[in-house]
Amino acid sequence: MVGIVGIVIIFAMVFGGYVAAGGKMGIILKALPFEMIMICGAAVGAFALSNDMASIKHTVKDVGKVFKGPKWKPEDYRDLLCLLFEIIKLARQNPVAIEEHIEDPENSSIFSKYPKIVHDHEAVEMICDTMRSASMNYDDPNQVEEILEKQLDANFKHASHSSHAVQAVADAMPALGIVAAVLGVIKTMASIDQPPEVLGKMIGGALVGTFLGVFLAYGFIGPFAMRIQAVVDEDSHFYKLIREVLVANLHNHATNICIEVGRQNTPHHIRPSFGELEEALKAVKSEAA
Repeated sequence: MVGIVGIVIIFAMVFGGYVAAGGKMGIILKALPFEMIMICGAAVGAFALSNDMASIKHTVKDVGKVFKGPKWKPEDYRDLLCLLFEIIKLARQNPVAIEEHIEDPENSSIFSKYPKIVHDHEAVEMICDTMRSASMNYDDPNQVEEILEKQLDANFKHASHSSHAVQAVADAMPALGIVAAVLGVIKTMASIDQPPEVLGKMIGGALVGTFLGVFLAYGFIGPFAMRIQAVVDEDSHFYKLIREVLVANLHNHATNICIEVGRQNTPHHIRPSFGELEEALKAVKSEAA
């Protein structure tokens, strides 16, 4: 919703100010289709040239994040802490019983309580692999933390590729606008024998290319790239929380302390309150009883 409001404001302020100052939209509207074909077509071609098909699909999908926002909401962090509480508690009470849950999380009675989490391959894999390693006595907290950190870095770089790809297009747009403007000037020079009022309109149309390239770069595509990266940064906290709790577990802290470590390492605006989490954990305990 905020993204749509931003787009409306951009159009209203730029073109509203132009018209209010006495500008005429006719020249822009007449040149716009041709300039859009040249500039946006070249941008799409350059984007396709610099990325493979998987990256293209990933980027197109991630553009939706501009309007949808982060995948993980505050209630998802609460659910994640409850899930980790159940997993850690069961692993300590009955190391054999935990195997069926980490080996087949999709059919696990614990994981199935949290459908949004169980459908996220990255989160489930991180939890199950770490718990599996601990059951195999590979439980050095420092080594596990280092492995998880490397895994998080690799996943973060992959998730950030979309924003970098979109930013590269934004950086190219002003230059592509100049290309379109130069072509317009070439067209104008070929009609140098026309009267001044005709040449004026042709030059104005050519300058629409420069305007369009800069306008799209700094008014839309650049902000899109920044927003995608901001959403990726925000969602990364979800996986960092998993790391914090699982590493605390390997340090043999009490289960409640492990969960509290994860809660306190979550940014404030998405962190469940102590009371809210306590109520959720009480509900989990009562179900297990």
